[in-house]
Order: sequence, then structure tokens, then C-alpha cells
Amino acid sequence: TCSDSRVDPNLVTQSQPGDLFICRNAGNIVPPHNQTTGGMTASIEYAVAVLGVRDIVICGHTDCGAMRGVMELDDLKTLPHVREWLGHCRSAVEVVKAQGHELNESQLNRLTEENVLQQLQHLKTHPVVAAKLASGEVRLHAWMYDIEKGSVGCSDGNCRDFEPLVSYYHAD
Repeated sequence: TCSDSRVDPNLVTQSQPGDLFICRNAGNIVPPHNQTTGGMTASIEYAVAVLGVRDIVICGHTDCGAMRGVMELDDLKTLPHVREWLGHCRSAVEVVKAQGHELNESQLNRLTEENVLQQLQHLKTHPVVAAKLASGEVRLHAWMYDIEKGSVGCSDGNCRDFEPLVSYYHAD
């Protein structure tokens, strides 16, 4: 999930400390797998291969400052590392534009949802995740947390629609 302090994974899931393996960063970004070791890649590998994590959730949220930054990357020239990090969201930007939307405040939540979906795609490029997906040992989940309402919308990543958590998991 995002590093935004308004998003507390334990409160959202009604779980206890120690129940979840949580990775947080600006924009809930999962860089595509490559040969460069990074904290997110190492955390994913450890969680899936060693801890046996079976469900991986990418959780975005409304009013996301990182997604505002993505819409205005040129304004981040004095923050080169932040700008480079947010570059991992470029595919979300391109999808939203291809759908005929301009990048502005009215599209912030749409961009955030698309970013969650794109980060799920990045996650699939990690070898340990790909192997566990192929064997059915891992499930991926796309969540969008509405800070104001305290609600969660969910998608399996195969469609762009997010439905309420209760109805999404009701069939499980």
C-alpha cells in the first residue's frame, strides 16, 4: 500500500499486528522485475518464497499525493529520486490518456485505480510470484481504499471496475 499515514492496513482489514506482511511506499508501486536488487523486490521475494504469503494486495487510495505528483512530473525536477520512482506509474498515465481523459484533479481517482491495476501487472513479472501464480499458490488482489468513506473497492485486475469489498468477496 501507499505510505500515506491515512491508510492503515490493519484497520482496513481488521487484522492484528503480525497478521500481515506489509510493504509501503509512495504510490504503492511495485517496480517491474529486473536484475537490480531493491527493497520492494527483495520484500516480495521473501514474503512469497519464505513466508508463504498466499494473497497479495495492491491497495491504492483516494486523494493520493503520489498520483498528483504523477500528473505533474515536470514539477518534481528538484526531487529526482521521487520523479524516477513515480516513473513506474507511466503505464497508468498512458492508459488513462488512451481512454480519452486528461490528467487533472477530476481524473485523480481514475488514475489511482489504473495505477493499482498496472502495479499488479508489474508484480506478475517477479519470478517467484509468476511461479506461484502458475501453480495456484498465490492470488492477486487490487484494492482502492476510499479515505473519506472508509470503504474498499476491489478488482481481480482483469477488469477496470472496482466493486465493493463485501460483494466482491461474498462468493469466496
